[in-house]
Amino acid sequence: MSAATTRSRTARIPTPDRLCAEAVDLAREAAEEAAWPGVVGEHVALVSEGDRVVTHYFECKEPGYRGWRWAVTVARASRAKNVTLDETVLLPGSDALLAPEWVPWSERLRPGDMGPGDLLPTEAEDPRLEPGYTGEDEPLPNSPVSEVSEELAALVDAEDAELTTRPSVTTRGSIASVAEELGTRRARVLSRYGLRLAADRWDEEFGAKTPMAQAAPASCVTCAFLVPMAGSLKQAFGVCANEFAPADGRVVSLSYGCGGHSEAAVMPKPVKPAPHALDTLQVDDYSLRPAASGSVPALADGPTEDLGHS
Repeated sequence: MSAATTRSRTARIPTPDRLCAEAVDLAREAAEEAAWPGVVGEHVALVSEGDRVVTHYFECKEPGYRGWRWAVTVARASRAKNVTLDETVLLPGSDALLAPEWVPWSERLRPGDMGPGDLLPTEAEDPRLEPGYTGEDEPLPNSPVSEVSEELAALVDAEDAELTTRPSVTTRGSIASVAEELGTRRARVLSRYGLRLAADRWDEEFGAKTPMAQAAPASCVTCAFLVPMAGSLKQAFGVCANEFAPADGRVVSLSYGCGGHSEAAVMPKPVKPAPHALDTLQVDDYSLRPAASGSVPALADGPTEDLGHS
């Protein structure tokens, strides 16, 4: 037997069994039992699933299930004349109305969805955050800074200690003066990954590629309404303080711009063309008829000249 003949026999579609194909009433009763009468519509198709196994499809008239079909599979044992019920399910068709793919609640939230009283927990390993203080700058136990801090702490806790000026005692040594500025009193701070995500989001909404920036007379870097940001963000972003601008109170890119630029009104105006040498705006009055009657004006009679006639 050749390989081509083997492939043709394995890939062939089995012919529907006659008794299973004729069991439409049995399939309808099973579908109506799973739903209820009146919901199961017309018989639309049948498909042979294998030897003596046929699936009957009925139209579904259930509201909200447009394009769905009741699928009832019936089967018959070998050499048996009775057709038995296999299963009944409701399946979507090619044009069925399906629900959107399920999304976890942690990925379902979108900007602007939070309201008053809502809480948004963050994961312990959120890549946007990192520890605010790791203890790497902690002075060594035997260092002079640590010894001084311990002595001052013991002196303050003593009952007979009389200090006129109480020094600030800290276990962080040399970084105490900049602790709040560095954010070390917060449990977690923004990581570089979280900072990059925020920068990309701000640049997409108020950046140089927006239609508003493309039509602006100048960029925000030269605008007086731009409030600079602190840290590394000040190199690329600022906060708009123009109440009439579309980005008022929002973080904008330095390359962003709008018509509310502070120098838009004092920018040089385009040069006006020189006036025409011929004044075409002045109206000249011309009379359409002579002042007196006749085509020749009347003149006073003067002395006649001798023209040599008799």
